Amino acid sequence: MSSKKTLLLIASGVLAVLLLRRSVMGCRKPRKQPPEPPEYLVAPRKIDETARAEAERQATEDAARIEAEQLKAEEETRREADRQAEIEARRKEETQHQILDATASESESKTKAPEQTVIMVTDDSKVVRVKTGRLLSAHNYQVVMAEDGLDAVRQIETSIPDLLITDLDMPGMGGMELVRHLRGHARTAGIPIIMITADNESLRKEAQESGVNVVLGKPYPEEQLIAQIQLLMTGQSAG
Repeated sequence: MSSKKTLLLIASGVLAVLLLRRSVMGCRKPRKQPPEPPEYLVAPRKIDETARAEAERQATEDAARIEAEQLKAEEETRREADRQAEIEARRKEETQHQILDATASESESKTKAPEQTVIMVTDDSKVVRVKTGRLLSAHNYQVVMAEDGLDAVRQIETSIPDLLITDLDMPGMGGMELVRHLRGHARTAGIPIIMITADNESLRKEAQESGVNVVLGKPYPEEQLIAQIQLLMTGQSAG
């Protein structure tokens, strides 16, 4: 076979292949794009998304409102607690004032006037008894006399004075022994006692340790004695 014929055969074969391929390609159907979903399916989806967004917004608003209401309730509770605490503090303060006023009134009611106050003067010296008695009477006090400690004890067994003025050195029962006797019995332990003694520091200390309220040295100013009596009868501390 000549070369010319060979080339013609090859060309014919190539042409046949091309024509066959074109024929095959022409027979294939084009791939269709997926159809758009119908409107009746799209609309509900959009509605659901809108409803979800609205629900989330409403939930956020509700949460914020509830939190605000809780904060408001807590603030009102705190204010009410503060108000109650203030009322309670004011009530306690008023109660304390009432107690103090009642105590003051009771103290005033218990404080006797000089005309109601009985003072016993215990001294073995008649001159001293008379002089002291006149001084006390001049200030409207009621006065009873005792010649020594034993006489004072006998009289006090019958009637307890409101206050006792006693000398230190006396025969029979001295002032210190009289004080210890009175302080040793519950019935007479509360009698205010003024002791008249020499200005001796050791005697003063012993007298105070025995229960004497006031120690006055000889001689003493009369106004000092009256002032000490007034202090003792009003329940104040005397020195």
